[in-house]
Amino acid sequence: MTYSDGTRSVHAGLPAPVVGEPFLPGPVFAAPYHLDPSTGPGDHGYARTEHPTRELLESAIGALEGAPALVFASGQAAITALLLAVLRTGDTVALPADGYFTVRAFAETTLRDLGVKLVLIPTASHPYPDLTGVRLVLLETPANPGLDVCDVRAISEAAHAAGALVAVDNTTATPLGQNPLALGADLVVASGTKALTGHSDVLLGYVAGTDPELLGKVETWRKQTGAVPGAFDCWLAHRSIATLDLRLARQSQNAAAVAELLLTRDDVTGVRWPGLPSDPSYPIASTQMRRIPGVVSFDLGSAERVARFLEAADLVFAATSFGGVHTTADRRAQWGDDTAPGFVRFSCGIEDTTDLIADITAALDSSR
Repeated sequence: MTYSDGTRSVHAGLPAPVVGEPFLPGPVFAAPYHLDPSTGPGDHGYARTEHPTRELLESAIGALEGAPALVFASGQAAITALLLAVLRTGDTVALPADGYFTVRAFAETTLRDLGVKLVLIPTASHPYPDLTGVRLVLLETPANPGLDVCDVRAISEAAHAAGALVAVDNTTATPLGQNPLALGADLVVASGTKALTGHSDVLLGYVAGTDPELLGKVETWRKQTGAVPGAFDCWLAHRSIATLDLRLARQSQNAAAVAELLLTRDDVTGVRWPGLPSDPSYPIASTQMRRIPGVVSFDLGSAERVARFLEAADLVFAATSFGGVHTTADRRAQWGDDTAPGFVRFSCGIEDTTDLIADITAALDSSR
């Protein structure tokens, strides 16, 4: 039977029921395991290479993404593992010019030092540039923080015709928002720190893919570098995935209300949310995505006004990251993003919509 998102989230990665055992086993706190004196390890020998709690989480994420998954200690650990496992000296990688800035920084330093060439392409490029000679195309859609969206299926077809692999950063959308592998991508990478786990209490990343050889290269990299999450982090993440569908529903509802509010204000500019019919990303997002995430971006004109707004708001925490149960916002220019001084990335939590709208309205009014 094919289940809907809520059911899949609740049951993802759970072991078969055993009388007297919990639904989700607790974290296994072990580095080494007993070996057979003659034949050596059983299913588990050493936690850097295999771990039961981590494997259950990977099963859960794999069920949602539609392919086997490998989890990492953070989103950055996952994406750098993918890049370093796939790319070689002389290769060219295409990255989003408006995507997560730390990935660009890694490419402009470490990858270039290794002889990998870099091409930066804006997410909303149409038509997409010629990809001849490119080894790997990394897409981030919706892009962070500007929320542009690209056509994964069309770009994957063009990339494959040019002999390139395609990886999609699915952090903002989550696997309940879109499934890039079903749209033609070869690999999915994401930060599970954000909406996937959604409680602002764990760092996590993952890579998923349908090609065993390709994913095997990433797994070998992980085994040899040791970029694995701990048992408790894996257990926390798995527990949190059960409520993913519920959290995303409220976050998206709040984002729609916040975006509509901001559009009515003459003191707010550059409002972006791919769920708005007036948004440039709407035509693709409305057909490619099953739901729109709870992240909105806008401009308050200056760094000073952003500070006044955040100080005035009771329900909006000033914090980086996004996708959590608490509403947060941060001024992206302070972190290195190429954005205007007053540009705000606003992540809607699961507060009651009426309360959140009232709080934002009052904070905007007082910060004029």
